[in-house]
Amino acid sequence: MQADKNFLVGIFDDEDVLLDGVTQIRKNGVKIQEVYSPFPVHGLDEVLGYRRSRLPKAAFLFGLTGTSLALFTQIWMLGYDWPMIIGGKNFASLPPFVPVTFEFTVLLSALGMVATFMIVSDLKPYKWPRQFDLRSTEDKHVMAIDLAANKGKTKEEITSILKAAGASEVNEKNFD
Repeated sequence: MQADKNFLVGIFDDEDVLLDGVTQIRKNGVKIQEVYSPFPVHGLDEVLGYRRSRLPKAAFLFGLTGTSLALFTQIWMLGYDWPMIIGGKNFASLPPFVPVTFEFTVLLSALGMVATFMIVSDLKPYKWPRQFDLRSTEDKHVMAIDLAANKGKTKEEITSILKAAGASEVNEKNFD
């Protein structure tokens, strides 16, 4: 069997039970692959032990690149490459450059964040996502536990830990 193919899926009915269950499951030494929810559950990322996202830093760098590129391009084109006097202004006057610079900063920042998010999240156009339970898009919270990552525990032990943590049902899911 290959790693990352066999999962135990715990179904939770309530987000408060889910938060308490994640804490109990992690205390018992079970590694949780992911939790899927139909709506944001506040505090879930802290309970799962996720670090703060570095996406804002990437957005700042993409925005800084957009600002620099827009200013450089406008100053080069209107000040050195093809200088023209427009409306009696200097060749490279900064106030008229503000709208274009702002728009290019926002554009590059947004496109850069989307590309970074898709690369980091491993979202590819040719890759079909794993669907652990269809009810995760309707009204249930779904917790996926990779059996290969939890070598020290048997499937029955993890099932009993999930049931004790408040899972309404536990299913096994195999991806081939």
